[in-house]
Amino acid sequence: MSQINDEQIDHGAYDYIVVGAGSAGCVLANRLTQNPKNNVLLIDAGAKDDYLWIHIPVGYLYCINNPKTDWMFKTAAQSSLNGKSLIYPRGKVLGGSSSINGMIYMRGQAQDYDAWANATGDYSWKWDSVLPYFKKMEDHHLGANEFHGSGGEWRVDKQRLSWKVLDIFKQAAAETGIPATEDFNRGNNFGVSYFEVTQKNGWRLNTARAFIKPAARRENLTLITGATVDKLLFEGSRCTGIQFVGGGKAHIARVNKEVLLSAGAIGSVQILERSGVGQEDRLKALDIPVIKNLPGVGENLQDHLQIRMVYKVSGLLTLNKLASHIWGKLFIGLQYLFARKGPMSMAPSQLGAFAHSSEKVDRPDLEYHVQPLSLEKFGDPLHTFNAFTASVCNLRPSSRGAVHIVSKDLSVPPVIDPNYLSTEEDKRVAIESVEVTRKIMRAAAFKSFTPEEYKPGSQVTGDAELLQKIGDIGTTIFHPVGTCKMGKPEDPTAVVDSDLKVIGLQGLRVADASVMPTIVSGNTAAPTMMIAEKLAMQLLAQSK
Repeated sequence: MSQINDEQIDHGAYDYIVVGAGSAGCVLANRLTQNPKNNVLLIDAGAKDDYLWIHIPVGYLYCINNPKTDWMFKTAAQSSLNGKSLIYPRGKVLGGSSSINGMIYMRGQAQDYDAWANATGDYSWKWDSVLPYFKKMEDHHLGANEFHGSGGEWRVDKQRLSWKVLDIFKQAAAETGIPATEDFNRGNNFGVSYFEVTQKNGWRLNTARAFIKPAARRENLTLITGATVDKLLFEGSRCTGIQFVGGGKAHIARVNKEVLLSAGAIGSVQILERSGVGQEDRLKALDIPVIKNLPGVGENLQDHLQIRMVYKVSGLLTLNKLASHIWGKLFIGLQYLFARKGPMSMAPSQLGAFAHSSEKVDRPDLEYHVQPLSLEKFGDPLHTFNAFTASVCNLRPSSRGAVHIVSKDLSVPPVIDPNYLSTEEDKRVAIESVEVTRKIMRAAAFKSFTPEEYKPGSQVTGDAELLQKIGDIGTTIFHPVGTCKMGKPEDPTAVVDSDLKVIGLQGLRVADASVMPTIVSGNTAAPTMMIAEKLAMQLLAQSK
């Protein structure tokens, strides 16, 4: 039983406590408070989302690796990346990572969700079953149809720009057998097109603006920001509330029904382990009383590793050139100021393509993020020469990593080890993805623009040499999932069941990207929100 002392500030009891106001938590808080009988506390460690750069699409450049908006995590050194440690952005602000991400709206593939259904034995996770949840929250720019919704809180819009260099890449991809498509989100994302983005009138749409702003006037929603949850409180195996730190003081809040942990693939693990839920030996070594031995907590980390290939081109304008002089910068600023268009409205990646690494795979296992710019690494200035970037990632890596706390101290970051390219299969796909990119660049569409491979360099050909160079140019695309995976109760590595209840405990669920048994074949924000929508509808149905 957790001890409560007199020095802790007691915030009383709530029907539901949602921990984490990110992509999942904001959806949960909005939906649960639609029933006026539900008294809901939403708590987040970050500040309110009143930093201007959150809302300007290109502002991710100023939000990532900024302590004002980012937890500032880093990975453990990765042997497959030649010993590099990568920045690992996670949103520390109202809206969570939806306030700093790439704004790409992507659901993945139908088979991803069918695999979840098989892993859990629960067919409510199949594609046909989860599609209504995607549609329910959506306000698609083309209106409602078989695959899209209209009138929801989550605006899905066309990008407000185009680039000839991206159009040429699109044409070249089509010439190599990747067909043009108008919609990546129908369950089969094979093809090439501009990404759809979560923007509204040229501004970023984060989950705080979409879901919390309209819910804020409800009397049954309490929002606390700038407060870090230390641990969950238990009486026996039942979760009874939370203990958190804010303003330099200790606080508690109690729960009548359930605590819903939505702190993300990193944060949810930290809170569970500090609370005594996780690998028994690991917890005992940190002198943390064990509430429940769950070996899967923190394991099964999956992420998309992108290989950032750069090509110099002639006769095609890229942002490198446009932004290289004062008049170009002035044009960019005025274009956004008066029309909410142009480079300042850009998502980090504009053109997408889904392709097969080889003839052996039955559905796309590669995703391209193509950008009309190039730089050495995130945060560096653009190259002075004219070039663009074709990043490619393995959508379904077999490598598995882990995240774990190493101290009870809230200020000590966890060890995050994605363990990239640790399987022979992932190494093979990485090499094949480079060759697929090179094939696209040899297409007739690019011939007159004399593309020159700058990274990794056309002289790099052998498998061993390619893997070495991939280690140099490989980096995360910021899609950590799986660390509290769903599974059947008899699965010793499962953390939650198909209803997202923490196995062996009562009054506690996890609802965020950590519950994905396997990573989706695409960007992860929309699937995370769908998970929250599905759980919220289940809880609302129970409370009628």
